Amino acid sequence: MSDKPTSEDFLRLADPMRRELLAHCYRMMGSVHDAEDLVQETYLRAWRAYDGFEGRSSLRTWLYRIATTTCLTALESRGRRPLPTGLGAPSTEATAPLVQDTEMPWLEPVPDALAGAGAGADDPAAIVTSRESIRLALIAALQHLPPRQRAVLILRDVLRWKAVEVAEAVGVSTAAVNSILQRARAQLNEVSPSMDDPVEPLSEEQRAQLDRYVAAFESYDIDSLVDMFTKDAIWEMPPFVGWYQGPETIVELIKVQCPAKRAGDLKLVPIAANGQPAFAMYHLEDDVYKQFSIMVPTFSEGRIRHVGMFFEEKLFETFELPSTLEASPTK
Repeated sequence: MSDKPTSEDFLRLADPMRRELLAHCYRMMGSVHDAEDLVQETYLRAWRAYDGFEGRSSLRTWLYRIATTTCLTALESRGRRPLPTGLGAPSTEATAPLVQDTEMPWLEPVPDALAGAGAGADDPAAIVTSRESIRLALIAALQHLPPRQRAVLILRDVLRWKAVEVAEAVGVSTAAVNSILQRARAQLNEVSPSMDDPVEPLSEEQRAQLDRYVAAFESYDIDSLVDMFTKDAIWEMPPFVGWYQGPETIVELIKVQCPAKRAGDLKLVPIAANGQPAFAMYHLEDDVYKQFSIMVPTFSEGRIRHVGMFFEEKLFETFELPSTLEASPTK
């Protein structure tokens, strides 16, 4: 009698890998919503084919192979998901009218809780759900790569697969994998830090800086933000196509374009996205704080060098956040 697991065992064995597969699909797609759909498709395909699974590779490797193929198929009919800086246009003046592009499929942040960021070193999924491998700058950079280059680089440099395993997963020769990987690394190095750059936990200084950052918004002390950004800091906020560079420009943008005008108009709730601290921002309207945006700041040493503001309404639901918060009574 065969000891091979049957299809009834499939979900029990495969379900613990769901979060790491979502992280993999997110790296490929740049969208947490697309990733969730493609993980479901992966599990459906795998369940249907499970009777033919011969165990020549691990179940994890087999599932990743299916997930990669599923993502590559989906990308045949979908464009990349950029941030505004990825569109190739120069930076924007703070006082210029805001221009939206709601048809563009923009890059989305991912909740740490969904992607399993920060899994312990004793977790076999840790390498593929680490903070480094889903940080926002890396996901944005991956969108510059053609789909097959993106897949090869992720499989080799994130999952640490052997070239022969990658070749089988993407349907090319081993020699082609090495060539594709070389081109992908070269292109990635032009637009992103190394995939091996560590993402360290925040220092006490950075945590204090974040506290001051939150206080500046909530007390509407916007001018104090100038000293919290690096000189070349970038602020971008899809679906608006403009992006803004430099502390003075960013502060002017907030003053001119943000609907908040006084202390108490904004409330920031700490969350975690892409392996880094983030905030859900709410705006006070009619005595109720209403969802406004998801803010993902990135540090460089002791200052903030990049802020992504994401206005997609569905993201609050994705992060399991309420759409409104009760405002404290005015004393």
